[in-house]
Amino acid sequence: MKNLLRYVSQASILGISLTVGLAGNANALTITPTNDGTALTNSILGQGITVTPGSIIYTGADGAAGFFSDAASSIGIEEGIILTSGQASSAVGPNSSDLTTTENGTAGDSDLNSLLIGSGLSSNDASILEFEFESEGGDLFFDFVFASEDYNEFANSNFIDVLGFFLDGENIALIPGTTTPVSTNNVNGGNPLGTNAQNARFYNNNDTNDGGPFFDIEYDGFTNVFTAQALGLSPGTHTIKLAVADVGDSRIDSAFFIAAKSFADVKDPVKTPESDSLLSLLAVGLVVSSSVFKCKMGSQK
Repeated sequence: MKNLLRYVSQASILGISLTVGLAGNANALTITPTNDGTALTNSILGQGITVTPGSIIYTGADGAAGFFSDAASSIGIEEGIILTSGQASSAVGPNSSDLTTTENGTAGDSDLNSLLIGSGLSSNDASILEFEFESEGGDLFFDFVFASEDYNEFANSNFIDVLGFFLDGENIALIPGTTTPVSTNNVNGGNPLGTNAQNARFYNNNDTNDGGPFFDIEYDGFTNVFTAQALGLSPGTHTIKLAVADVGDSRIDSAFFIAAKSFADVKDPVKTPESDSLLSLLAVGLVVSSSVFKCKMGSQK
């Protein structure tokens, strides 16, 4: 037991040390808002994927989507696109607010609602990019990160902000090795932090009320870099719908980031597995350090 405690303590110190080291060398996250669906799609297209002309549709509030860059030290992806339930520009760090909010007043999404069956809840303020494509190699891969201001005080609650990547109607935005959708209730460090955590090895705490900020990004928490994938696609045209929304209200923003040029028929050969990534090590360090963090108060937004 002493050896185990020693290991945990060392992991905690390592996580904090690595975070400090990264912060010292980080470039500032940059956001360029745009609602141009074609430009957003072209940014993420990679090898072996051909988009059907005229099939691209973006649905969302003005300013809810855009491009990001210089984010490798923040979320593990250097550049790509961001879609949010608020404003894309709000992602810029460091974290200065615990409840960053833009109520866009836009509709939710029926496919996202299908991920909430049994909860009695529905989505609002959806931001959606969809298009048709063909895969030359018959497979599909792309790298993404989910982030939210609902962490940590609204984790494991009725405010289940969610994303979905619907390939021919089936969600492939899943926790690695599972069929579980990615959401604030399914990947978190617990509420309070360290209590009833869900898939915490994939979670990175950045909450100002729980010891943060640790990363140059506004969101209070975010996942490791995940890879959405589908193998053995049938020949011909397929549809993809990339969507994120608030759930249970229209407040407290969430977002996803997709890596540039990663929407491809081959997986990035240089990408390290989530469980061995630097961000995973940081997540372990930060979660096991939860005893030094303050817990948020209150249960309502």
